[in-house]
Amino acid sequence: VDFFNQVNLLYGTLTEFCTPDNCPTMTAGPKYEYRWADGVQIKKPIEVSAPKYVEYLMDWIETQLDDETLFPQRLGAPFPQNFKDVVKTIFKRLFRVYAHIYHSHFQKIVSLKEEAHLNTCFKHFILFTHEFGLIDKKELAPLQELIESIISPY
Repeated sequence: VDFFNQVNLLYGTLTEFCTPDNCPTMTAGPKYEYRWADGVQIKKPIEVSAPKYVEYLMDWIETQLDDETLFPQRLGAPFPQNFKDVVKTIFKRLFRVYAHIYHSHFQKIVSLKEEAHLNTCFKHFILFTHEFGLIDKKELAPLQELIESIISPY
């Protein structure tokens, strides 16, 4: 939940800059484009603007977090067998927002004096995902150099 809130907060500071006109597709540099599918209402991945992708993502994550069969609220209630798969999908998609921010909006982050906060949140995110194996290495390619500089001391 904390990682979700942090990404939501960071991205929220960019909404006047990350618009459908400025970011017509959800990308992380020229090589990586992300399409949206939730597996329920949108089964086949579709191309959407970056703000629409983030909107769909945040709504989808909230739905997952509110689903007591996935994230039990009662103490001692069992987690489902697919829990780790769902968590991995959440983290993979949250990473895409970080990748988009770093590739498309980093200068704006610097001008807003949010660079230290972004870097701290991302470092925490990466160390956590690395520790628990939540994101496949190939998914991390858009920010590989930055990630290696974070992980190498550990």
